[in-house]
Amino acid sequence: MRRSLLRSPAFGRDLRGWLKSHPNTAASIEAMLEQLSADAAHPSLRAHKLRGLLAGCWACSAGYDLRVVFEYTLHEGAEAILLLGLGTHDEVY
Repeated sequence: MRRSLLRSPAFGRDLRGWLKSHPNTAASIEAMLEQLSADAAHPSLRAHKLRGLLAGCWACSAGYDLRVVFEYTLHEGAEAILLLGLGTHDEVY
């Protein structure tokens, strides 16, 4: 089931900052977001539930040390994915 991707303002800032310093990763991030929309459980994403302060959120891998934090939500009557943050493991956890 394809889900809409909704970008929070924080995710937008994180993405702009990341791409400014790592412009060569744009294609891989776009491919990861496409895969997340198509199948959030795909093994290549290594999606997992988070605990602690981020309980209720999920994270997936967008590269070796790049993570995307997201949560499932409803948008216009359908399940969607709200992208909350992007950064290295240490930055987002």
